Amino acid sequence: MKSLLLPPHPKERRIVFKNAWTQGYTPDIDCYEKNGGYAELKKALGMKPEAIIDEVKKANLRGRGGAGFPCGVKWGFIKRDDGKPHYITCNADESEPGTFKDRYILHNDPHQLIEGMAIAAFALNVNLAYIYIRCEFPKAAGIVTKAIEEARAKGFLGKNIMGSGFDIDMYVHQGAGAYICGEETSLIESLEGKRPYPRIKPPYFPAVLGLYMSPTIVNNVETFCHVKQIFKIGSDEYAKMGTAGDGGTRVMCVSGDVMRPGPYEIPAGGVTLGELINDVCGGMKPGRKLKAIIPGGSSSKILRAGETFKIKEKGPDGEMIEKEVPLLDLVMDAASLAAAGTMIGSGGVIVMDDSRNMLWALNNLNTFYAHESCGQCTPCREGVLWIDKMTTRMVNGEGISQDPATLKNVADNIAGRTVCAFGEAASWPVQSFLQKFPEEFEVAAN
Repeated sequence: MKSLLLPPHPKERRIVFKNAWTQGYTPDIDCYEKNGGYAELKKALGMKPEAIIDEVKKANLRGRGGAGFPCGVKWGFIKRDDGKPHYITCNADESEPGTFKDRYILHNDPHQLIEGMAIAAFALNVNLAYIYIRCEFPKAAGIVTKAIEEARAKGFLGKNIMGSGFDIDMYVHQGAGAYICGEETSLIESLEGKRPYPRIKPPYFPAVLGLYMSPTIVNNVETFCHVKQIFKIGSDEYAKMGTAGDGGTRVMCVSGDVMRPGPYEIPAGGVTLGELINDVCGGMKPGRKLKAIIPGGSSSKILRAGETFKIKEKGPDGEMIEKEVPLLDLVMDAASLAAAGTMIGSGGVIVMDDSRNMLWALNNLNTFYAHESCGQCTPCREGVLWIDKMTTRMVNGEGISQDPATLKNVADNIAGRTVCAFGEAASWPVQSFLQKFPEEFEVAAN
């Protein structure tokens, strides 16, 4: 897998990916310790748990799995001394189309994940943690299981870790490869051996009623790795790498019609969309022009080439001003993409050139979501199948004039009417493709 990665681009700052892409680096514990591994765990074990959570808050670390919730705030919901067992679960399912970053860490640098989770466990009074890995990652599951055994043998996991008096153990759990298990309560249901139906929130917020109805924190692989890096770099320095409210780096997974697709670790807000495509990724393929971008994994709303957006920002006098920003000048951070009507999500940037048919692209996504719906909620269970059938019919040249309006109506009646965010994940692409490329759907409907 290392052969797929290019040398670091000048705009990159590899911290989470640093070891994973170093020539000669191996995933065993001896190599990890030679490169300073588990030093941050030792440091954290000498701190007060509340101070650890405060450091994560000061670092402005947001979850890297998709929702982007502030990590330290999430951890703060756990009451350490409530007398209940607490759990940590790492979401290593990585099921969002367009996202391919966590698997590299699992394959090449698993101890970084284990160390980050152990730090979190000490901060939250957790004695048992799970790493939930999809069954399509069998090699990763084997590598991480071996790494856990190595850490346990050296006293970094198990009883009285590093002589601290604190106990933490960790296990790999392999899921069946369902997209819905990327949703935290579905993952928890699966971990408990049940059908992975999402739980209703409230009352089933994981930090209150999570695994086995006990307080639970769910973060993804990249997020836990950033926890280790915060204690290596320092929260102040880590926060400075990013933008206000979004510290550190993000791994942007660029795929599609660019010259150099791949995962790039870039300071949060450190590049614009144009710099990412044209500089970091070497531009579009020869003779092709940009047509559209999906900026945060398949569930984020699509953006059309040539668009401009009204973005509010602070002026020289500190007052908020409204500014027109072209698509390629959009900063790649959570706030800017939200202001443009989409989201940074999991960082899966899908680039499409002018050879791409938007109806075909949407149908491809619709077929995926129709297959992955868990079936618990009627609007989603029925609606995503209707949407897929309609766009499939249109792709096959059998569209009718009412199809675009019917597609929008069905999508509008899925979003906001389901237990979990899968409804939005399946309907937002439909809504945005229809809005941004109406002419292609009109042609297919007549």
